[in-house]
Amino acid sequence: MGEPLPVELMNTVWADRTGVHDALASAADTRAWLAVIADREPLAAAGGGEPLAGRLRELRDAARRLAAVTTDDPRAAAASPLASRTEAVELLNRVAALAPRRSRLHWPEGGSPARTFAAAGGADDALLSALAEQTIELFAGDERARLRACLAPGCVLYFAGQHPRREWCSAACGNRARVARHYRRHHGDGCV
Repeated sequence: MGEPLPVELMNTVWADRTGVHDALASAADTRAWLAVIADREPLAAAGGGEPLAGRLRELRDAARRLAAVTTDDPRAAAASPLASRTEAVELLNRVAALAPRRSRLHWPEGGSPARTFAAAGGADDALLSALAEQTIELFAGDERARLRACLAPGCVLYFAGQHPRREWCSAACGNRARVARHYRRHHGDGCV
């Protein structure tokens, strides 16, 4: 969706007419998601087993709890299993400390300089730490003010609003919200 990577991680929980789904439900699903984000997070190319899937879900749940607090999210279907902001912050900080990464300059003779990353610990820890660091940056920085919960009927996604009046994560959600509002206006609140 082109959202900041922590928001993309939060949005691995999504809904359609059949219910709420988890894009990190299995190791195969997790590998597919990591392949999608690999161009934005180089450490994503190395991971993908079942233990990583579970750990990514925990990190996602912490980010969703913090997003719910930030946006005053009233959606029960979007709720994180983490009960408190404190629990989410502790988990996020613990994951960020797993394998701090550092930049390295690679500049071969006759070639162009390139930035690579190195991290202590294993590949999964490095990836989780990098995602946690980006999540901390989102919530501790100015971008937090742009974070929104999509309040369209049935949606459980978050987005970073580029425009202050943007209300929905997508045009489809905007259309659903307008149709629902029209229906309520013409058929009453109890008929939706």
